[in-house]
Amino acid sequence: MRYLTAGESHGPQQTTIIEGLPANMELLQEDINTELARRQGGYGRGRRMQIEKDKVQIVSGVRHGRTTGAPVTLVVENDDFKHWRKIMGSEPLTPEEEEEVKRKITRPRPGHADLNGALKYGHRDMRNVLERSSARETTARVCAGAVAKKVLKTFGIEVGGQVLEIGGIKAENTNYESINDLKERTEASPVRCLDKDAESKMIQAIDDAKKEGDSIGGVVQTVISGVPVGLGSHVHYDRKLDAKIAGSVMSINAFKGVEVGIGFEAARRPGSKVHDEITWDKENGYQRKTNNLGGFEGGMTTGMPIIIQGVMKPIPTLYKPLESVDIDSKEAFKASIERSDSCAVPAASVVMENVIAFEVASALLDMFGSDRVDAIKRNLQEHYEWSRDF
Repeated sequence: MRYLTAGESHGPQQTTIIEGLPANMELLQEDINTELARRQGGYGRGRRMQIEKDKVQIVSGVRHGRTTGAPVTLVVENDDFKHWRKIMGSEPLTPEEEEEVKRKITRPRPGHADLNGALKYGHRDMRNVLERSSARETTARVCAGAVAKKVLKTFGIEVGGQVLEIGGIKAENTNYESINDLKERTEASPVRCLDKDAESKMIQAIDDAKKEGDSIGGVVQTVISGVPVGLGSHVHYDRKLDAKIAGSVMSINAFKGVEVGIGFEAARRPGSKVHDEITWDKENGYQRKTNNLGGFEGGMTTGMPIIIQGVMKPIPTLYKPLESVDIDSKEAFKASIERSDSCAVPAASVVMENVIAFEVASALLDMFGSDRVDAIKRNLQEHYEWSRDF
């Protein structure tokens, strides 16, 4: 299973094409729209979330509510494009229109892809870079992740997540009874945090950052339960599932770090306090006493829940100007903006859930087949029974 995205921040639409989905899987627009709405929520979001109310159109690969096995194409229109048609349209401009459209961007913003992309591709107008490097592209990736979540759910695998930290404020009470408990409680929180005391402090920190024209980042966690043993591989580096997940997390805009299980804490503990001891019983087969390694050993799943943490830096688009240099005049200036989020950590939590879900779903189909839902279910059930008695 693979996917490709296309589209610019202020272009006509975001497009996602997914290939390799099994046939006869139920897939409805509401499955995807639910995730798109979650991505647009969360305390600290800016005005763009009021301008765009993302809704998906399924334009190929699904017939009468079920996948056909053909590539699935998903489209999310950018409602704001009507105001950007001359600036972002694909047709050449007339001399009169060129005179009217004077929004060439020559001032790179610190923390963005503007300058690096301009130097790489030779763009004197950096809008050609920033329109694609915008976090708006995560809309298309959440579409892909929403479909992947449907794949996982079809086979009894659930995905959830929570915010662990915002602006240096850490959640202390992060425990939950089940994956459904985790999902219900975080959906009820404006910052997707389980700790109510930390929640109020996080909201205050976001408000303070907004007043100061600044932004704050944080740490988010994704949890996937019901995963079978053996997804991924120890054989080659590019088939290790934890490595593929780490790469997917680092590809999200503004993410600068990823941990599996206890992550960097493993460096501070002796081995006896890190590795997950193995047990066996006739009813459940092989189990682990702990899950310090986040559901992975040797690049493969252990059957324990997958647990991943990701760190998001503060959004670099600030109301508090940062110094930069105009690429035409070479004069120093202080960057300014039109609109921004003061904190997008809760939304980033949703994005991380979805990019990880895609990697896990892809590995699941690699191992158990990808043509038909009924055949995959039989293969998966056979694997559970066989590994229990192994």
